Amino acid sequence: MEADYAKNVASQGMNRPGVHRTVVALYGVLSLAALGRSSYQILTKLDEAPLAYTLSGVAAAVYVLATVTVALSARPRSRAIALGAISFELIGVLGIGALSLIRPELFPDSTVWSQFGAGYVFIPLLLPIVGLWWLLRGSRS
Repeated sequence: MEADYAKNVASQGMNRPGVHRTVVALYGVLSLAALGRSSYQILTKLDEAPLAYTLSGVAAAVYVLATVTVALSARPRSRAIALGAISFELIGVLGIGALSLIRPELFPDSTVWSQFGAGYVFIPLLLPIVGLWWLLRGSRS
């Protein structure tokens, strides 16, 4: 079983463990940051900015899903879920980022994705691009 797993990883061009570990680690750190922040916001002050805090919760859930599925991306089902989660993430950060600039009154407090992730040093904007690049490039033999 382990040999099949290793063979699958190598055949998909994913035998660059450093890149894989870095992407997983970045998603893990962003997951923890978004989960901690959104949990606090939702539990203590949801009534102040319900849209912003709910979107932060959604972003946190997407980051957790992306972390797990990117970590297991040598498996075809995990890889497909990772591609979906990261695509959703990119659409979210682009859409919410633009909306937060066009209609700032909808966001009395920032979310992970507002202003294209400016509060997180634009990592929410850059990470899905890197994640998709890695997943799609890794699928070529």
